[in-house]
Amino acid sequence: MKSSLARERLHLGSHIVLLFWTFLVIFPLWTMIINSFKFKFDIYTDPFGLPKKWNFGSYVSVIKEGDFFLYFRNSLFVTLGSIFLVLLFGSLASYAIVNWKHKLSHFLYVFFIAGMMLPIKIGSIRLLQLVKSLGLLNTVWSLFPVYTAMGLPIAVFVLTEFIRQIPAELTEAAVIDGARRSRVFTIVILPLLRPALATVAIYNLIPFWNDLWFPLIFINNDEHKTLLLGVTRLFGQYMTDWSRILAVLTLSAVPVLLLYLTMSKNFIKGLTAGAVKG
Repeated sequence: MKSSLARERLHLGSHIVLLFWTFLVIFPLWTMIINSFKFKFDIYTDPFGLPKKWNFGSYVSVIKEGDFFLYFRNSLFVTLGSIFLVLLFGSLASYAIVNWKHKLSHFLYVFFIAGMMLPIKIGSIRLLQLVKSLGLLNTVWSLFPVYTAMGLPIAVFVLTEFIRQIPAELTEAAVIDGARRSRVFTIVILPLLRPALATVAIYNLIPFWNDLWFPLIFINNDEHKTLLLGVTRLFGQYMTDWSRILAVLTLSAVPVLLLYLTMSKNFIKGLTAGAVKG
């Protein structure tokens, strides 16, 4: 009787915590979306309520007058391309670390994991010099090596642990059938890695898409600016059009939310993979 009562209290407490966390997540989204439909001065008078008169002009002006689609295309290209490189190099590195029976493999694994503890922004000056020496400054291509380096530590961490859970009999059977290592990787390992790859992709999607630091340092050319960097053009010295800014931010959040909702099941599978043995 006491154990069941304690279990009910535990469930009630967990539900209260989850409801509170849900409120913390939804409230900023609500504030952003609802204020994007208000007129500029209505935001200051009632920032959390429904608009007295709905204003769609901010969205129309953003789409017609601004360079929204150019910035959106640049952000989408950089984000998807960087995620592809992270998944490619991360899966190859993880497969090599698991199958290379040498002491150096553990050192390489620790070397990658150390990148999770060191913020890449501390090397901004050296990265700027490196990007300039490569001739990538003021182009979207300057972001690819930086974002790939940002995403590789978590990719190696997740994918290595996932590959270690794959039974060795599967790869041994493919080798007995005459398959090479590359063939084993493509026909055996990669199909089983889908949940883990989805986890890595979603985990890196948000920081890549929302990054403002490196585009601000590397890119001055308007044709190569990302979406968040383009938003800074809407900030004036004496007046800021918050309704247009919030409209841009709302539109930029749509693809991220849709991608997360479509891949959420694989994301959860990747996080819980290997949590239960037997």
